[in-house]
Amino acid sequence: MRGWRQRLGESPWWRGAAAAGAGALPALAFPAPALWWFAYVALVPWMLLARSAPTPRRAALDGWLGGLGFMLAVHHWLLPSLHVFTVVLAALLGALWAPWGWLLHRLLHGRPSARQGVAALVAVPSAWLMVELVRSWQGLGGPWGMLGSSQWQVGPALRLASVGGVWLLSLLVVVLNTAVALLVIARGARAPAVAGLVATVAVTTAASAWAPRPQTDGTARVAVVQPGVIGGADSAGRRFDREEALTRRLAGQRVDLVVWGESSVGFDLDARPDLARRLAALSRLVDADILVNVDARRSEGIYKSSVLIGRDGPTGPRYDKMRLVPFGEYVPARSLLGWATSVGKAAGEDRRRGTHQVVMDAGALRFGPLVCFESAFPDMTRSLTRDGARLLLAQSSTSTFQHSWAPEQHASLAALRAAESGRPMVHATLTGVSAVYGPDGARVGPWLGTSSSTARVYAAPTAHGTTLYVRFGDWPVHLAGAVLVVLGAAEAARRLSHVHAGGGWSRSSPRRP
Repeated sequence: MRGWRQRLGESPWWRGAAAAGAGALPALAFPAPALWWFAYVALVPWMLLARSAPTPRRAALDGWLGGLGFMLAVHHWLLPSLHVFTVVLAALLGALWAPWGWLLHRLLHGRPSARQGVAALVAVPSAWLMVELVRSWQGLGGPWGMLGSSQWQVGPALRLASVGGVWLLSLLVVVLNTAVALLVIARGARAPAVAGLVATVAVTTAASAWAPRPQTDGTARVAVVQPGVIGGADSAGRRFDREEALTRRLAGQRVDLVVWGESSVGFDLDARPDLARRLAALSRLVDADILVNVDARRSEGIYKSSVLIGRDGPTGPRYDKMRLVPFGEYVPARSLLGWATSVGKAAGEDRRRGTHQVVMDAGALRFGPLVCFESAFPDMTRSLTRDGARLLLAQSSTSTFQHSWAPEQHASLAALRAAESGRPMVHATLTGVSAVYGPDGARVGPWLGTSSSTARVYAAPTAHGTTLYVRFGDWPVHLAGAVLVVLGAAEAARRLSHVHAGGGWSRSSPRRP
């Protein structure tokens, strides 16, 4: 043990490798490993490393390298597509954790007092949430791999999501990690650490008991059509034929809506009226509207559009995907970063963006569609719910990442969105994993795995009522920001009073409150 400590203390390379490895550990809490319980302690090694740094600058570097390890581990399945550019992106986003590492050193270096322990319990989770807020911007890759989303299958956590969204889950998970770190390193701060653990359990229990729950009021019979992997130059035509054949099997099964996955139709239906007629005939055969996703060039450019097909063809407004996948569907600052297309499978041409969300009507069923990784954005499902959607849908395709953690990670996000909004959510993909969740986030029926090629009907319970998250939005983020502002102001006032009392700055000035 002493040898390892000596190596970490003396060799920046050993320490850097340890920081990156420690930062990668939380990825084990996400699918496919799905060790959700590990999230409660997964940050502790990273925290202990940063607080033990010899200098604040080194702690910031530990935060950066840990962030690189975390982003690389959570997005490692991008490596076959983006190659070395995946590491570049992880390094850029990892820099967001440098201030977090500095803060850990500032509050926990040496032997922190009870007062510092209390400050750490509120400041460290708040700073983590600010990192998640910044990196959740669509231009930086979106909120994929938010720490709270690792709790998608934990009942009490889903109840908390209905109160404060995935943000509240991330906040409380980091509180638990901070409390465990304090128990390990600081005898004098064990009282606030235990208090933090007790408070987290109390909040979870209270939310489970008292948070308003949407009331179930019926059932929506939704059919998911998953054709499976279909490759080759003529894959668009053969995929359509397969989806058509699978949909025919639904005749007589009394479905309310049939859902095809992302890019399920590779032709512009205005330019291919023959396909529109075939879809309308399918709608008449199964006696239900069919939601397809058209990935094709229109006069303005290439769009990914959710289109509802009725008995007479396309009906109602179409939804054009608004939030595109960076590098997958467009290259940010293409004039500067266009070289990414030469080292990986980055988009050769930028897709066009939609301008607004749409709520569609399939008979008496009102639903809100999303496309692909838009299901990672809690604000989008919240907006659809506020606009009257009774059912949420995500049309997706993870064909490129079949043999990775990506399909399971993507499917799990719908559970959080369902719990946050109090509405059932359908995640329908071309190649799996497809899944359906009830308004409480609980899974409805089995997942359709990546090897499935089938059509399956799910009876999703519908609900009315409003969750606290839909009503109040991202209040944990605002709370975390306010906490950091207050603590920053208090630290500035303390330093100012010290300057006035001592007559100026001094190298021997106390480093902590």
